[in-house]
Amino acid sequence: MKDQNKIKNQLKQRRAARVRGRINGGAQFPRIAVFKSLKHLSVQAIDDTAGKTLASVYDTDVKAKDKKTKAKEIGLLLAKKLLEKKVTKAVFDRRHYKYHGLVKEIVEGIREGGVKI
Repeated sequence: MKDQNKIKNQLKQRRAARVRGRINGGAQFPRIAVFKSLKHLSVQAIDDTAGKTLASVYDTDVKAKDKKTKAKEIGLLLAKKLLEKKVTKAVFDRRHYKYHGLVKEIVEGIREGGVKI
């Protein structure tokens, strides 16, 4: 069992590195990184050149009950925070997750909020 989990984690790291290798965010185009755990979602807008987080949103900041609507509201809230900092464009880092389900809802929320991805 330990070997299977080790292999699974190595494959996740490879996928994340492959996606991350093509993406680099700056102050004008921050990298939007998504993290999902079994219970929670979080999204961060990161300036890679300075190594700073410009804005972040956690699912505890949102009051929706359904996961999909919560994901979309997280995206809208992040877009609002980015627009306050005058950021209108960003690049999306899906890490090792598929562009599907909650990850897709987050991106749709960010786009509806007015940030180009």
